[in-house]
Formats: sequence, structure tokens, C-alpha cells
Amino acid sequence: MPQHEKINYVELPSRDLAATKAFFQRAFGWTFVDYGPDYAAFSNEGLDGGFHASSQAARTDSGSALIVFYSDALEDTLAKVVAAGGEVVKPIFSFPGGRRFHFLEPGGSEFAVWAEPED
Repeated sequence: MPQHEKINYVELPSRDLAATKAFFQRAFGWTFVDYGPDYAAFSNEGLDGGFHASSQAARTDSGSALIVFYSDALEDTLAKVVAAGGEVVKPIFSFPGGRRFHFLEPGGSEFAVWAEPED
């Protein structure tokens, strides 16, 4: 249920909407609802949202916000991302509080995945 004045939905650009959908379906098991040829919505993935066809992509080097996933098994998630066609742009690295990697999905947008620190 939406909460008053809380983040509720995110919309992200994709340079190749079909490839973006296929990637998230394969890597994470997402399903989409299409609203015309230029928009695909997802829900129940931690935060609801959608991808829209665009000539731009969300990249941190151009000032975009970074969407970060959580994983209980970082190396396994990295393998799924690569197998689904993602491009790792920052291999696994440690940061205060855990470990993470960054990747580009086939539509050009950047995401990250983090995990707890190794024991």
C-alpha cells in the first residue's frame, strides 16, 4: 500500500526496451505489464516501477541516481547478471558495510548489487 510522502515508484530509461525486459526476466525472474510499445511496468520487486523507451540511459557518471539490489549470494547474482547479458562495469569491491558490483543492463542503464561483508 502506498505510504504518504514515501518513495512509491521509479521510472527508468532504456535504449532498448525489449532487451531490458528480457534481461530482467532472465536475470531476476521479473514479469512486466506493457502499456503500449514504449513502456513496461514491473511490480513486487522491492519497489514498483517501469522502463520507458528513451535515447538516454541512467548512468552514475552522468549524475543519475543508482538503483541498488541486495543479494544473499553476491557471486551467484553476478553470474546471473553476466549470463543474462549484463556488462559488469565495476567488479566486486568492498565498501564500508559490505561488498558490491555495478553493471549495465542491455538498455544501457547502470545498477548495483550489494551484499553483507564476508565473514
